Amino acid sequence: MADGEQPFWKTKKMSQMTQAEWESLCDGCGKCCLNKIIDTDTNELHFTNVACKLLDTESCQCTHYKTRHKYVKDCVRLTPRNVKQIRWLPSTCAYRLVAEGKDLYDWHYLKCGDRNAVHRAGISGRGRIINEQDAGELEDHIVDWPSKRKARR
Repeated sequence: MADGEQPFWKTKKMSQMTQAEWESLCDGCGKCCLNKIIDTDTNELHFTNVACKLLDTESCQCTHYKTRHKYVKDCVRLTPRNVKQIRWLPSTCAYRLVAEGKDLYDWHYLKCGDRNAVHRAGISGRGRIINEQDAGELEDHIVDWPSKRKARR
């Protein structure tokens, strides 16, 4: 980027981004792939440390990203249209930040050039998540770190 030039996430509306730009916003934290429980009585959302069966718990990347809906029918596809309505996106999520008119964190690879910075910063689920095939009852795996984590800029 030339001196003084603004990055695309600061100059474009989400609906104006190319597919490649949109996809590049994902920081690779893996938190959106965690199973969530909604209390039917209170409508309260609870995160678990249990990831979708397709998530590689070390890299925090989907093992079948392009065809994930073939394997996980209810996998949510983030779009410029729905990103503001999805209440479970973590506060550190680049999609959420951009939708709210905020900048990305310094550890985001679009700013620092290092895809592992999200892991070193302690933002990702690496080392804290398990695969749903190994989990048992979801209620036994409720955690608060995905939604409570405060990240520094």
